[in-house]
Amino acid sequence: MRILYFTRADSVHDQRFLAVLAESGHEGFVLRLHPGEYPTPSGIKALEWSGTKSQQTKNDIPRLTHELGELLKEVQPDLVHAGPLQDLAFLVARTGFTPLLSMSWGFDLMHDVLVSPDAAEKARFALGHSARLITDAHCSAAQAVRLGFDPEKICLFPWGVDLAHFTPAAARVLGMVWRERQGWGDKRVLLCLRSWEPNYGVDVLLRAFVEAAQKDESLRLILIGDGSQREHLLSILEEGKMSDKVFLGGRVPNQDLITFYGAADIYITPSHVDGSSVSLMEAMACGLPTIASDIPANAEWIAEGQSGWLFPDGDQHALAELLLQTQKFDLSAVGKRARKVAEKRADWQRNKQLLFLCWEQALTSSKGGSQ
Repeated sequence: MRILYFTRADSVHDQRFLAVLAESGHEGFVLRLHPGEYPTPSGIKALEWSGTKSQQTKNDIPRLTHELGELLKEVQPDLVHAGPLQDLAFLVARTGFTPLLSMSWGFDLMHDVLVSPDAAEKARFALGHSARLITDAHCSAAQAVRLGFDPEKICLFPWGVDLAHFTPAAARVLGMVWRERQGWGDKRVLLCLRSWEPNYGVDVLLRAFVEAAQKDESLRLILIGDGSQREHLLSILEEGKMSDKVFLGGRVPNQDLITFYGAADIYITPSHVDGSSVSLMEAMACGLPTIASDIPANAEWIAEGQSGWLFPDGDQHALAELLLQTQKFDLSAVGKRARKVAEKRADWQRNKQLLFLCWEQALTSSKGGSQ
């Protein structure tokens, strides 16, 4: 089978999907909406086109549709795997190509369709021309159904992590060395890896941290990442006089994150919008208890008091109070249960088999086979 994977640019998630495609035995191609120099796994052919260097606009759609249509005629894939819904799956649907396997990235169904009628209409159009939909969370699957998609055509695919790499023992060995060098051996260390963008609520965490750390001197925070809110986030720390209690690590390669999982006592994900968060799964795999915003996708992974704790989304005061209470929690026991959840539900080696099945189902349905 000739499979074209169509994405925006490149991410850890894209690399994982492309690696699976490369090892699948199928002939694989990748097309990026935003052209650039990206790593492409051996065995995958990167296709070139003009694309767009910035966010897709209404004026771009006719040109992109035409160019994509011509490229599809040239490559003649048996299947196109494309997402997010409103831009990439939508473009493929406009060309009339079939079969299309659309993929939700979480925010497209859990945020965009709720705040923009145009985004909702584009999602409906893409879904209406899709043989199958891949999504990683029950909540986004339910949203697709509300938009009119057949639930029998949904591939629920929790993306998962490398459980052999992200282990409690390996994380702890690396993390304790880092922690001692930082002089935080006797501190209670929090970790957040979410992007510094509005959807991810890092500002909520920082305000909560300032509030809690003013009462509990033992609290420290590892903040990995960057983004458009950088100046705003740094100003929160400076105004709260907490800069010396926060380690800013910038962008870190995924394979190196294990050091920071091992250095932390608690992982925090304050997202306002999300699907199944891979960093949350990695934290759980490393035996870290998690404090998470109570959005639907997080609630699918965090059982209150079992694998972590939930706080009302956007409520900095509730989060601050929870941070203060953690000194009374049995973090070790919760972390062990979190690892068991990861072993049961977030095993990439097992979960990726579902991807092969989704490809086969999409192709079969386009030929009039069993749905």
